[in-house]
Amino acid sequence: MSFRPEGEIPTELQFNEDGLIPAIVQDATSGRVLMLAWMNEASLRLTLEQGETWFWSRSRGELWHKGATSGNIQKVRELYYDCDGDTLLVKVDAAGPACHTGEVSCFFRKIETDQ
Repeated sequence: MSFRPEGEIPTELQFNEDGLIPAIVQDATSGRVLMLAWMNEASLRLTLEQGETWFWSRSRGELWHKGATSGNIQKVRELYYDCDGDTLLVKVDAAGPACHTGEVSCFFRKIETDQ
């Protein structure tokens, strides 16, 4: 299935005071959560236009195209927003690991409990 943009950014989206919205990235096939990143209006627009994930780097203060240096590009299959319009869910086909450590998912560390 190929992602096809469906027009403009929904007006219901609620960007925070810094102009950002969290984007949960999920493997479209396995359902595994790969990462959480931030999007601003520009990165969301690029994601919609190009069909690959773009984010806003809070630490570098710039747009970044996921996989531009690593080759681990994420092709968007589906894009959703939650009932409050304040979080995105981006379902992708990933060309490689999502995490900069080389792990498939950024969520690989488990908090152990005695329960």
